[in-house]
Amino acid sequence: MYAAGQGVDQNYEEALKWYTLAAKEGNAIAQHNVGLMYATGQGVDQNYAEAMKWYKLSAEQGDVSAQLNIGNLYASGQGTEQNYAEAMKWYKLAAAEGNSIAQFNIGHLYSNGHGVKQNYAEAMKRYKLAAAEGNPEAQYNIGVMYYNGQGVGQDKEKAKEWFGKACDNGFQRGCDKFRELDKK
Repeated sequence: MYAAGQGVDQNYEEALKWYTLAAKEGNAIAQHNVGLMYATGQGVDQNYAEAMKWYKLSAEQGDVSAQLNIGNLYASGQGTEQNYAEAMKWYKLAAAEGNSIAQFNIGHLYSNGHGVKQNYAEAMKRYKLAAAEGNPEAQYNIGVMYYNGQGVGQDKEKAKEWFGKACDNGFQRGCDKFRELDKK
């Protein structure tokens, strides 16, 4: 209520107080919210290491968003040493529960060879799983892979199709590439 200002004035410090009380009692959602507040600096000084601590408590109880956020912290090196292999581990946990952003991030790691051997076929597989859930950035990246012939035969018509899907889902770079290919 306090975090969103629902029925009360928005007050991040008060929200943090109540989330922390519930988090200390083992509430996974509250643990995630405390982590999020530390990660974003809402109601508290930004502290990625503290965010990681709270996310891990939540993630160990199966909170998919916390698993994704831990992966993001490892991938970016915020609050911890950058560790793509550890990021992959957490992304795979979230992806196994259907999180399309985690699937996208796994695709990104494979596409760029971060923490794994570069593997365009595996990147494409992960992007397609995310795209099937409507992830426009994954749709765009599939278009890029078709455009460049990465892990697939180069196919500008398929690239255009995927850029169009990304555009339809509000991804501006998809719109730009679609228009560029439409002129040719």
